[in-house]
Amino acid sequence: MAVAAEGGRFGYILDLLKREKVAIKGIERELICPACKELFTHPLILPCQHNVCHKCVKEILFTFEDSFADAGSESSNQSSPRIKISSPSTDRIDRISRSGSAIYTGRKRNSLTPRSSLFPCPGCQRDIDLGERGINGLFRNFTLETIVERYRQAARAAIAIMCNFCKPPPQESTKSCMDCSASYCNECFKIHHPWGTLKAQHEYVGPTTNFRPKILMCPEHEMERVNMYCEICRRPVCHLCKLGGCHANHRVTTMSTAYKTLKEKLSKDIDYLISKESQVKAHITQLDLLLKETECNSERAKEEASQSFEKLSHVLEERKSAALRAIEASKNLRLEKLQTQAEEYQGLLENNGLVGYAQEVLKETDPSCFVQTAKQLHVRIQKATESLKSFRPAAETTFEDFVVDIAKQEEILGDLSFHSNGLEIPEINEKQSKMYNKALISWECPGKTDSADIYVLEYHKLNREEETTTWQEVEVCSKSKIISDLDDDSSYAFRVRGYKGSICSPWSREVVLRTPPAPVFSFLFDDKCGYNSEHLLLNPGRTSVESRAGFPLLLGSDRMQVGCYTTLDYIIGDTGIAKGKHFWAFRVEAYSYLVKVGVVSSNKIQKLFHNTHDVTSPRYEQDSGHDSGSEDAFFDSSQPFTLVTLGMKKFFIPMTPAAPKDPASRILPLPSCLGICLDCDKGKLGFYDAGCMKCLYECNVDCSGVMYPAFALMGGAAVHLEEAVTARYGEYHDDI
Repeated sequence: MAVAAEGGRFGYILDLLKREKVAIKGIERELICPACKELFTHPLILPCQHNVCHKCVKEILFTFEDSFADAGSESSNQSSPRIKISSPSTDRIDRISRSGSAIYTGRKRNSLTPRSSLFPCPGCQRDIDLGERGINGLFRNFTLETIVERYRQAARAAIAIMCNFCKPPPQESTKSCMDCSASYCNECFKIHHPWGTLKAQHEYVGPTTNFRPKILMCPEHEMERVNMYCEICRRPVCHLCKLGGCHANHRVTTMSTAYKTLKEKLSKDIDYLISKESQVKAHITQLDLLLKETECNSERAKEEASQSFEKLSHVLEERKSAALRAIEASKNLRLEKLQTQAEEYQGLLENNGLVGYAQEVLKETDPSCFVQTAKQLHVRIQKATESLKSFRPAAETTFEDFVVDIAKQEEILGDLSFHSNGLEIPEINEKQSKMYNKALISWECPGKTDSADIYVLEYHKLNREEETTTWQEVEVCSKSKIISDLDDDSSYAFRVRGYKGSICSPWSREVVLRTPPAPVFSFLFDDKCGYNSEHLLLNPGRTSVESRAGFPLLLGSDRMQVGCYTTLDYIIGDTGIAKGKHFWAFRVEAYSYLVKVGVVSSNKIQKLFHNTHDVTSPRYEQDSGHDSGSEDAFFDSSQPFTLVTLGMKKFFIPMTPAAPKDPASRILPLPSCLGICLDCDKGKLGFYDAGCMKCLYECNVDCSGVMYPAFALMGGAAVHLEEAVTARYGEYHDDI
């Protein structure tokens, strides 16, 4: 009955074909494998409900395996030429390799079951999990096979199917036995299906090459026929799959109910599409008009663009002609002056007769006659002599004044593009951008909409010595980018623009960020050397430390009268510095009461952790009557290490001879991120505002030993080491 109903439906479709109500190409498009782009051959139904040829599935999986074995190699794809797919990208390979059940080992190359259970579907471009059985767990789409076979016979002249049992030359077959999976002519059918035998009861149809089983068996339980339909997985199952298999807790229905329900839905949808034939034709007509309108508008846009560039060319030609005319006029004037000067000097050569004449005059012995002749001759000789002594060309030969400066115009023309008012100008977010070991540049659109397909980020180093600016350009698909290999202690300008096709937005406002004064030094807090676990709390990554006042301070409060000694809890970095220049940054929580930061030498670490009574004494109280200035001087000179004091959102510059005498001028607002730069070679220690890389305080330090970052906390306080900028940091930051 099912075959008869299916044949009736297909006959209805063929009738539509004959009446040209359904395009042949439309049906053919549904019967084409998305991998090989040919008519389906033994199609398999994937879990995503797409169909792929059985051979294509195996070849795609083998291609994927070759990519795993030769990742990064240009010759990794060794699939059949029949498959029109590209080799999987590296990120897809990484994604599959991270899944726990994706790869099975111990399989030879010529095995029929590829090892990867993740299959890149060519229909939906997603990675589909084929389960533990892989290809063996997929159903063959016999219905699609039948339709393809009938389509071949209906859409073109069917090739005659020959009898499989005739002696050469074989006769054309007239029947095909579905039980024997063979085709026969009339004589051979009678011989192999004699009357009165079991073979006479075999089912036979017209000549065909598509032999399908009468009963659909379960691929997981090969001896069981499918008799139920899983509504969750949308696939036929057997009773064993429902009882104890992977479909035990799924909602299932009987096969007849599923058949009836899906048949009714499909029939209604087909009838609806056929009833909307006039609407579809109207849409096609509208699309045809849109195609023609697009062609006309594109030609008009080309013409307008050509006119714009012709205007620019006309302006350039005019400026070119004016410049060439000016150069030509200057050339003619200079040539005229030089030619005149050359003629004058040519006259000097012609005056050789004058010299001979003068020599003859000198032979005159009569004074009266000599004076009479020599006076006029002397004037002429003197004029020629002065011309030789002060030789200077009448005109310059260089044309330096006529060099055309086109740097700005060239930059403007380089930015020449299609500007659209609908494409928003991105803005670089200076708060989210970060400059540390690398530069993390983040931007956003004012309307909070991602209207651009791609962004172009440009940056250049600010250098006063360079006359021209050379921007470096990178294309970005997200709204953040990490820039590496920047010079230390340098300022860089950044700008970004969005592109949507060939249309681009104007450039954003330029943002200038400064790199750290030295390479970034990475370390963690040391939880071994001098670490006081009763007062200090480290996070698991040892990148944050917090001080806890706890009960010891409360129990000792009875000694806090006019003055007392309080304890600083010290902690150092786990890595030391022996030479070179290094920079590290950290953040101090705003609620912190007292924090000291700096460096300590390896030969003074013991003294550091044994010098517990540190700051407060009766002499520091307001009513103690002691000279706080002399106390500060003594305290500074007695320190075995170099630290500065932070707390209550303030940065306190230590009291030194060079420091301001006014206490208020030594108190600065505490930056959100503080940096320290240690130069072991010069013996310098600088404290920076890590946000703008501005130096707040610098002092000399003894670097005779290995130097370690040092921190001291008292009361409620917390310090967090600045996280290095990595690719993972950029992705996390972009998600936020």
